[in-house]
Amino acid sequence: MTNTQELLNFINKSKTAFQSAAEIKSILDNQGYTEIKEEDNWDLEKGGKYYITKNDSAVIAFEIGAGDIEKDGFRLIGAHTDSPGFRIKPNPEMLVEGKYLKLNTEVYGGPILSTWFDRPLGVAGRVTLKGENPFKPKVELVDINKPILIIPNLAIHMNREVNEGYKFNKQKDTLPLVTIVEDKLEKDGYLINLISESLNVKPSDILDFDLFLYEYAEGMLVGPDEELISCGRLDDLWMVFAGLKALLNSNKIKETKVLVALDNEEIGSLTAQGANSSILENILERITLGLKKDREEFRRALSNSVMISADLAHAMHPNYQEKCDPTNTPMLGKGPVLKIAAGGSYSTDSYASAVFKGICEKAGVPCQTFVNRSDLRGGTTIGPITASKLNIPVIDMGAPVLSMHSIRELASVKDNEYTIKAFTEFFN
Repeated sequence: MTNTQELLNFINKSKTAFQSAAEIKSILDNQGYTEIKEEDNWDLEKGGKYYITKNDSAVIAFEIGAGDIEKDGFRLIGAHTDSPGFRIKPNPEMLVEGKYLKLNTEVYGGPILSTWFDRPLGVAGRVTLKGENPFKPKVELVDINKPILIIPNLAIHMNREVNEGYKFNKQKDTLPLVTIVEDKLEKDGYLINLISESLNVKPSDILDFDLFLYEYAEGMLVGPDEELISCGRLDDLWMVFAGLKALLNSNKIKETKVLVALDNEEIGSLTAQGANSSILENILERITLGLKKDREEFRRALSNSVMISADLAHAMHPNYQEKCDPTNTPMLGKGPVLKIAAGGSYSTDSYASAVFKGICEKAGVPCQTFVNRSDLRGGTTIGPITASKLNIPVIDMGAPVLSMHSIRELASVKDNEYTIKAFTEFFN
Protein backbone atom coordinates (compact mmCIF):
# COMPACT_ATOMS: atom_id res chain seq x y z
CA MET A 1 0.00 0.00 0.00
CA THR A 2 1.32 3.45 -0.89
CA ASN A 3 1.87 6.19 1.66
CA THR A 4 -0.95 8.20 0.09
CA GLN A 5 -3.43 5.33 0.30
CA GLU A 6 -2.40 4.84 3.93
CA LEU A 7 -3.01 8.56 4.52
CA LEU A 8 -6.50 8.34 3.01
CA ASN A 9 -7.30 5.25 5.07
CA PHE A 10 -6.10 7.00 8.23
CA ILE A 11 -8.18 10.13 7.62
CA ASN A 12 -11.25 8.20 6.47
CA LYS A 13 -11.22 6.39 9.83
CA SER A 14 -10.49 9.57 11.80
CA LYS A 15 -13.94 11.18 11.68
CA THR A 16 -13.22 13.35 14.75
CA ALA A 17 -10.28 13.97 17.08
CA PHE A 18 -11.54 11.08 19.24
CA GLN A 19 -11.51 8.59 16.37
CA SER A 20 -8.14 9.96 15.27
CA ALA A 21 -6.61 9.32 18.70
CA ALA A 22 -8.09 5.80 18.70
CA GLU A 23 -6.60 5.10 15.26
CA ILE A 24 -3.17 6.38 16.38
CA LYS A 25 -3.38 4.13 19.46
CA SER A 26 -4.27 1.12 17.31
CA ILE A 27 -1.28 1.71 15.02
CA LEU A 28 1.08 2.20 17.95
CA ASP A 29 -0.19 -0.96 19.67
CA ASN A 30 0.48 -2.94 16.51
CA GLN A 31 4.01 -1.50 16.35
CA GLY A 32 4.95 -2.61 19.87
CA TYR A 33 4.35 0.64 21.78
CA THR A 34 3.19 0.41 25.40
CA GLU A 35 0.44 2.66 26.75
CA ILE A 36 1.24 4.29 30.09
CA LYS A 37 -1.15 6.27 32.27
CA GLU A 38 -0.61 9.59 34.00
CA GLU A 39 -1.53 7.99 37.33
CA ASP A 40 1.10 5.26 36.91
CA ASN A 41 4.64 5.31 38.28
CA TRP A 42 6.79 5.69 35.17
CA ASP A 43 9.78 3.36 35.07
CA LEU A 44 11.18 3.83 31.57
CA GLU A 45 14.02 2.13 29.74
CA LYS A 46 16.37 3.23 26.98
CA GLY A 47 15.01 2.06 23.66
CA GLY A 48 11.53 1.73 25.14
CA LYS A 49 8.49 2.76 23.09
CA TYR A 50 5.56 4.32 24.93
CA TYR A 51 2.53 6.52 24.49
CA ILE A 52 0.03 8.40 26.62
CA THR A 53 -3.44 9.71 25.81
CA LYS A 54 -5.36 12.71 27.13
CA ASN A 55 -9.11 13.27 26.97
CA ASP A 56 -9.41 10.45 24.40
CA SER A 57 -8.47 13.03 21.75
CA ALA A 58 -4.72 13.69 22.14
CA VAL A 59 -1.77 11.28 21.97
CA ILE A 60 1.90 11.76 22.81
CA ALA A 61 4.10 8.88 21.64
CA PHE A 62 7.84 8.56 22.25
CA GLU A 63 10.83 6.29 21.78
CA ILE A 64 13.56 6.66 24.41
CA GLY A 65 16.92 7.40 22.82
CA ALA A 66 20.11 5.45 23.32
CA GLY A 67 22.03 8.43 24.72
CA ASP A 68 21.80 10.40 27.94
CA ILE A 69 18.65 12.47 27.77
CA GLU A 70 20.16 15.48 29.51
CA LYS A 71 22.89 15.64 26.85
CA ASP A 72 20.97 14.56 23.76
CA GLY A 73 17.52 16.00 24.45
CA PHE A 74 14.25 15.53 22.57
CA ARG A 75 13.36 15.56 18.88
CA LEU A 76 9.69 16.51 18.64
CA ILE A 77 7.12 16.74 15.85
CA GLY A 78 3.87 18.40 16.90
CA ALA A 79 0.53 18.51 15.09
CA HIS A 80 -3.17 18.57 16.02
CA THR A 81 -6.01 16.07 15.78
CA ASP A 82 -8.99 18.44 15.45
CA SER A 83 -10.45 20.10 12.34
CA PRO A 84 -13.00 22.89 11.78
CA GLY A 85 -16.63 21.89 11.49
CA PHE A 86 -19.84 21.67 13.50
CA ARG A 87 -20.46 20.37 17.01
CA ILE A 88 -23.91 19.20 18.13
CA LYS A 89 -25.39 21.15 21.05
CA PRO A 90 -27.15 19.53 24.03
CA ASN A 91 -30.91 18.95 23.58
CA PRO A 92 -30.42 19.44 19.83
CA GLU A 93 -33.75 18.35 18.35
CA MET A 94 -35.75 21.16 16.73
CA LEU A 95 -39.14 20.58 15.09
CA VAL A 96 -40.24 22.98 12.34
CA GLU A 97 -43.96 23.26 11.51
CA GLY A 98 -44.48 19.91 13.20
CA LYS A 99 -42.77 18.05 10.35
CA TYR A 100 -39.10 18.90 9.69
CA LEU A 101 -36.70 17.59 12.32
CA LYS A 102 -33.32 19.34 12.45
CA LEU A 103 -30.44 19.47 14.94
CA ASN A 104 -29.07 22.49 16.76
CA THR A 105 -25.31 22.85 16.22
CA GLU A 106 -22.54 25.34 16.87
CA VAL A 107 -19.56 26.12 14.70
CA TYR A 108 -16.24 24.64 15.83
CA GLY A 109 -13.19 26.59 14.66
CA GLY A 110 -13.25 28.40 11.33
CA PRO A 111 -14.77 26.23 8.59
CA ILE A 112 -15.70 27.61 5.16
CA LEU A 113 -19.42 27.40 5.85
CA SER A 114 -20.63 27.30 2.24
CA THR A 115 -18.76 24.05 1.56
CA TRP A 116 -20.89 22.16 4.11
CA PHE A 117 -24.16 22.68 2.28
CA ASP A 118 -25.96 19.95 0.28
CA ARG A 119 -23.53 17.21 1.32
CA PRO A 120 -24.57 14.00 3.10
CA LEU A 121 -23.22 14.17 6.67
CA GLY A 122 -22.51 11.61 9.38
CA VAL A 123 -22.15 12.00 13.15
CA ALA A 124 -19.23 10.79 15.26
CA GLY A 125 -17.44 11.53 18.52
CA ARG A 126 -17.48 10.50 22.16
CA VAL A 127 -20.33 9.49 24.48
CA THR A 128 -20.14 9.41 28.28
CA LEU A 129 -22.19 6.79 30.12
CA LYS A 130 -23.09 6.04 33.71
CA GLY A 131 -20.37 4.24 35.62
CA GLU A 132 -20.09 2.69 39.05
CA ASN A 133 -18.33 5.84 40.28
CA PRO A 134 -19.88 9.21 39.30
CA PHE A 135 -16.37 10.70 39.15
CA LYS A 136 -15.39 8.13 36.52
CA PRO A 137 -18.15 7.78 33.93
CA LYS A 138 -17.66 5.26 31.16
CA VAL A 139 -16.50 6.52 27.78
CA GLU A 140 -17.44 5.07 24.40
CA LEU A 141 -16.59 6.27 20.92
CA VAL A 142 -19.45 6.35 18.46
CA ASP A 143 -19.63 6.69 14.69
CA ILE A 144 -23.12 6.74 13.23
CA ASN A 145 -21.64 5.78 9.92
CA LYS A 146 -24.63 6.66 7.76
CA PRO A 147 -25.54 9.81 5.80
CA ILE A 148 -28.22 10.85 8.29
CA LEU A 149 -27.94 14.65 8.00
CA ILE A 150 -27.79 17.33 5.33
CA ILE A 151 -27.67 21.14 5.38
CA PRO A 152 -29.88 22.17 2.44
CA ASN A 153 -29.21 25.40 0.57
CA LEU A 154 -31.97 27.93 0.03
CA ALA A 155 -32.89 28.10 -3.66
CA ILE A 156 -31.29 30.98 -5.55
CA HIS A 157 -34.80 32.23 -6.40
CA MET A 158 -35.29 32.98 -2.69
CA ASN A 159 -31.73 34.15 -2.04
CA ARG A 160 -30.60 36.18 -5.04
CA GLU A 161 -27.54 37.41 -3.09
CA VAL A 162 -26.06 33.96 -2.48
CA ASN A 163 -23.48 34.48 -5.27
CA GLU A 164 -22.88 38.12 -4.36
CA GLY A 165 -21.25 37.70 -0.97
CA TYR A 166 -24.15 36.42 1.17
CA LYS A 167 -23.30 36.23 4.89
CA PHE A 168 -24.45 32.96 6.42
CA ASN A 169 -26.06 33.10 9.86
CA LYS A 170 -24.44 30.38 11.98
CA GLN A 171 -27.53 29.88 14.14
CA LYS A 172 -30.08 29.88 11.34
CA ASP A 173 -28.61 28.91 7.97
CA THR A 174 -26.32 26.02 8.89
CA LEU A 175 -28.56 23.71 10.96
CA PRO A 176 -28.72 20.20 9.48
CA LEU A 177 -31.98 18.53 8.50
CA VAL A 178 -32.51 15.00 9.85
CA THR A 179 -35.86 13.77 8.60
CA ILE A 180 -39.56 14.39 8.10
CA VAL A 181 -41.52 13.16 11.13
CA GLU A 182 -45.06 11.80 11.14
CA ASP A 183 -45.60 12.26 14.86
CA LYS A 184 -44.24 15.01 17.15
CA LEU A 185 -43.33 12.32 19.69
CA GLU A 186 -40.76 10.97 17.23
CA LYS A 187 -38.50 13.95 17.88
CA ASP A 188 -38.18 13.39 21.63
CA GLY A 189 -34.67 12.11 22.34
CA TYR A 190 -34.10 11.31 18.66
CA LEU A 191 -30.31 11.63 18.86
CA ILE A 192 -30.02 9.84 22.21
CA ASN A 193 -32.06 6.94 20.84
CA LEU A 194 -29.84 6.84 17.76
CA ILE A 195 -26.73 6.68 19.97
CA SER A 196 -28.23 4.02 22.25
CA GLU A 197 -29.01 1.81 19.25
CA SER A 198 -25.49 2.29 17.85
CA LEU A 199 -23.79 1.45 21.18
CA ASN A 200 -26.42 -1.06 22.36
CA VAL A 201 -26.93 0.77 25.65
CA LYS A 202 -30.01 2.14 27.42
CA PRO A 203 -30.90 5.76 26.59
CA SER A 204 -31.02 6.45 30.34
CA ASP A 205 -27.35 5.42 30.64
CA ILE A 206 -26.22 8.21 28.30
CA LEU A 207 -25.16 11.21 30.38
CA ASP A 208 -23.59 13.45 27.74
CA PHE A 209 -21.74 13.51 24.45
CA ASP A 210 -19.13 15.30 22.33
CA LEU A 211 -20.47 14.80 18.82
CA PHE A 212 -19.44 16.40 15.53
CA LEU A 213 -20.66 16.35 11.94
CA TYR A 214 -18.45 14.98 9.18
CA GLU A 215 -18.74 14.57 5.43
CA TYR A 216 -19.93 11.06 4.67
CA ALA A 217 -18.09 10.85 1.32
CA GLU A 218 -14.52 9.66 1.83
CA GLY A 219 -11.30 11.24 0.61
CA MET A 220 -9.93 10.18 -2.76
CA LEU A 221 -7.24 10.74 -5.37
CA VAL A 222 -8.16 13.04 -8.26
CA GLY A 223 -6.50 14.38 -11.41
CA PRO A 224 -5.55 12.74 -14.75
CA ASP A 225 -2.80 10.73 -13.06
CA GLU A 226 -4.29 10.72 -9.55
CA GLU A 227 -1.66 13.27 -8.56
CA LEU A 228 -3.92 15.23 -6.19
CA ILE A 229 -5.56 14.37 -2.87
CA SER A 230 -9.13 15.57 -2.29
CA CYS A 231 -10.02 14.94 1.32
CA GLY A 232 -11.53 16.49 4.41
CA ARG A 233 -9.55 17.05 7.62
CA LEU A 234 -6.16 17.22 5.89
CA ASP A 235 -5.68 20.11 8.32
CA ASP A 236 -4.15 18.66 10.35
CA LEU A 237 -4.48 14.88 10.23
CA TRP A 238 -2.09 14.87 7.28
CA MET A 239 0.75 16.08 9.50
CA VAL A 240 -0.27 13.72 12.30
CA PHE A 241 0.00 10.85 9.82
CA ALA A 242 3.35 12.02 8.40
CA GLY A 243 4.80 12.42 11.88
CA LEU A 244 3.54 8.99 12.90
CA LYS A 245 5.04 7.36 9.81
CA ALA A 246 8.37 9.06 10.50
CA LEU A 247 8.37 7.95 14.14
CA LEU A 248 7.73 4.33 13.19
CA ASN A 249 10.09 4.19 10.20
CA SER A 250 13.09 6.14 11.50
CA ASN A 251 16.25 4.67 12.97
CA LYS A 252 17.15 4.38 16.62
CA ILE A 253 19.14 7.44 17.67
CA LYS A 254 20.68 8.97 20.81
CA GLU A 255 17.88 11.53 21.10
CA THR A 256 14.40 10.70 22.42
CA LYS A 257 11.88 10.96 19.57
CA VAL A 258 8.44 12.36 20.39
CA LEU A 259 5.25 12.65 18.33
CA VAL A 260 2.89 15.21 19.81
CA ALA A 261 -0.70 15.00 18.51
CA LEU A 262 -2.74 17.49 20.55
CA ASP A 263 -6.36 18.61 20.31
CA ASN A 264 -8.24 21.91 20.06
CA GLU A 265 -5.75 23.89 17.97
CA GLU A 266 -8.63 25.19 15.87
CA ILE A 267 -10.16 26.94 18.89
CA GLY A 268 -6.99 28.33 20.46
CA SER A 269 -5.45 25.29 22.23
CA LEU A 270 -6.54 26.51 25.69
CA THR A 271 -7.68 23.12 27.01
CA ALA A 272 -6.11 20.37 29.12
CA GLN A 273 -5.36 18.45 25.91
CA GLY A 274 -4.29 21.54 23.92
CA ALA A 275 -0.87 23.07 23.31
CA ASN A 276 -1.68 26.12 25.45
CA SER A 277 -1.55 24.00 28.60
CA SER A 278 1.19 22.34 30.62
CA ILE A 279 0.59 18.91 29.02
CA LEU A 280 3.72 18.71 26.86
CA GLU A 281 6.10 20.12 29.47
CA ASN A 282 4.64 17.74 32.07
CA ILE A 283 5.04 14.69 29.84
CA LEU A 284 8.61 15.55 28.84
CA GLU A 285 9.54 16.09 32.49
CA ARG A 286 7.97 12.78 33.46
CA ILE A 287 9.94 11.03 30.72
CA THR A 288 13.12 12.47 32.22
CA LEU A 289 12.14 11.52 35.76
CA GLY A 290 11.10 8.07 34.54
CA LEU A 291 14.70 7.59 33.40
CA LYS A 292 15.88 8.29 36.97
CA LYS A 293 17.04 11.80 36.13
CA ASP A 294 16.18 14.94 38.10
CA ARG A 295 14.54 18.28 37.26
CA GLU A 296 17.89 19.94 36.60
CA GLU A 297 18.68 17.27 34.04
CA PHE A 298 15.24 17.80 32.50
CA ARG A 299 16.06 21.47 31.94
CA ARG A 300 19.37 20.46 30.41
CA ALA A 301 17.50 18.05 28.11
CA LEU A 302 15.26 20.89 26.91
CA SER A 303 18.29 23.02 26.12
CA ASN A 304 19.38 20.30 23.68
CA SER A 305 15.96 19.84 22.05
CA VAL A 306 14.29 21.00 18.84
CA MET A 307 10.73 20.72 17.57
CA ILE A 308 8.80 20.84 14.31
CA SER A 309 5.37 22.43 14.56
CA ALA A 310 3.69 20.72 11.61
CA ASP A 311 0.52 22.27 10.21
CA LEU A 312 -0.53 23.03 6.66
CA ALA A 313 0.59 25.96 4.50
CA HIS A 314 -1.22 28.01 1.85
CA ALA A 315 -0.23 27.10 -1.69
CA MET A 316 -0.64 29.72 -4.40
CA HIS A 317 -4.20 29.52 -5.70
CA PRO A 318 -4.41 29.43 -9.52
CA ASN A 319 -7.42 31.79 -9.48
CA TYR A 320 -6.08 34.19 -6.84
CA GLN A 321 -2.38 34.69 -7.51
CA GLU A 322 -2.62 38.22 -6.07
CA LYS A 323 -3.33 36.80 -2.59
CA CYS A 324 0.25 35.51 -2.31
CA ASP A 325 3.29 37.44 -1.17
CA PRO A 326 5.07 38.61 -4.36
CA THR A 327 8.35 36.82 -3.61
CA ASN A 328 7.22 33.80 -1.54
CA THR A 329 4.72 31.70 -3.48
CA PRO A 330 4.52 28.04 -2.40
CA MET A 331 3.12 25.61 -4.97
CA LEU A 332 1.52 22.19 -4.74
CA GLY A 333 3.98 19.40 -5.43
CA LYS A 334 7.09 21.45 -4.67
CA GLY A 335 7.80 20.28 -1.14
CA PRO A 336 7.19 21.27 2.51
CA VAL A 337 6.90 24.95 3.39
CA LEU A 338 8.62 26.99 6.10
CA LYS A 339 6.17 29.48 7.65
CA ILE A 340 7.52 32.86 8.75
CA ALA A 341 5.82 35.91 10.30
CA ALA A 342 7.37 39.06 11.74
CA GLY A 343 4.42 39.35 14.14
CA GLY A 344 5.27 36.03 15.80
CA SER A 345 2.22 34.06 14.66
CA TYR A 346 4.73 31.48 13.38
CA SER A 347 7.76 30.45 15.41
CA THR A 348 10.32 30.01 12.61
CA ASP A 349 13.37 32.28 12.81
CA SER A 350 16.55 32.09 10.77
CA TYR A 351 18.10 29.50 13.12
CA ALA A 352 15.07 27.21 12.97
CA SER A 353 14.82 27.78 9.24
CA ALA A 354 18.45 26.78 8.72
CA VAL A 355 17.91 23.55 10.68
CA PHE A 356 14.94 22.54 8.55
CA LYS A 357 16.59 23.49 5.27
CA GLY A 358 19.58 21.35 6.23
CA ILE A 359 17.27 18.42 7.01
CA CYS A 360 15.48 18.76 3.67
CA GLU A 361 18.77 18.99 1.78
CA LYS A 362 20.03 15.83 3.45
CA ALA A 363 16.76 14.04 2.66
CA GLY A 364 16.78 15.19 -0.96
CA VAL A 365 13.52 17.09 -0.46
CA PRO A 366 12.73 20.55 -1.93
CA CYS A 367 11.79 23.24 0.56
CA GLN A 368 9.57 26.33 0.10
CA THR A 369 8.84 29.45 2.14
CA PHE A 370 5.53 31.11 3.06
CA VAL A 371 5.10 34.67 4.33
CA ASN A 372 1.73 36.42 4.41
CA ARG A 373 1.13 39.44 2.25
CA SER A 374 1.77 42.44 4.49
CA ASP A 375 -1.83 43.64 4.00
CA LEU A 376 -3.44 40.30 4.94
CA ARG A 377 -3.79 38.78 8.39
CA GLY A 378 -2.80 35.12 8.57
CA GLY A 379 -3.42 32.33 11.03
CA THR A 380 -1.22 30.82 13.71
CA THR A 381 -0.22 27.36 14.99
CA ILE A 382 0.90 25.51 18.10
CA GLY A 383 4.47 26.62 17.25
CA PRO A 384 4.66 29.95 19.11
CA ILE A 385 2.80 28.49 22.10
CA THR A 386 5.23 25.58 22.39
CA ALA A 387 8.31 27.71 21.82
CA SER A 388 7.28 30.07 24.61
CA LYS A 389 6.45 27.28 27.07
CA LEU A 390 9.48 25.05 26.47
CA ASN A 391 11.98 27.76 25.43
CA ILE A 392 13.33 25.63 22.60
CA PRO A 393 13.75 26.23 18.84
CA VAL A 394 10.47 25.40 17.07
CA ILE A 395 10.30 25.12 13.29
CA ASP A 396 6.89 26.21 12.00
CA MET A 397 6.22 24.46 8.69
CA GLY A 398 3.48 22.79 6.74
CA ALA A 399 2.68 20.91 3.58
CA PRO A 400 1.10 23.12 0.89
CA VAL A 401 -2.67 22.88 0.41
CA LEU A 402 -5.56 24.60 -1.36
CA SER A 403 -9.07 25.11 0.09
CA MET A 404 -7.81 25.13 3.68
CA HIS A 405 -10.74 24.77 6.14
CA SER A 406 -13.11 23.66 3.39
CA ILE A 407 -15.06 20.44 3.96
CA ARG A 408 -12.68 19.02 1.31
CA GLU A 409 -9.12 20.28 1.02
CA LEU A 410 -6.74 19.73 -1.90
CA ALA A 411 -3.13 18.56 -1.73
CA SER A 412 -0.44 16.85 -3.79
CA VAL A 413 0.66 13.23 -3.63
CA LYS A 414 4.28 14.36 -4.13
CA ASP A 415 4.12 16.59 -1.04
CA ASN A 416 2.97 13.67 1.07
CA GLU A 417 6.08 11.74 0.06
CA TYR A 418 8.33 14.77 0.53
CA THR A 419 6.98 15.51 4.01
CA ILE A 420 7.32 11.94 5.25
CA LYS A 421 10.91 11.85 3.96
CA ALA A 422 11.77 15.15 5.67
CA PHE A 423 10.20 14.08 8.97
CA THR A 424 11.97 10.72 8.87
CA GLU A 425 15.30 12.46 8.27
CA PHE A 426 14.55 14.78 11.21
CA PHE A 427 14.02 11.77 13.48
CA ASN A 428 17.04 9.98 12.01
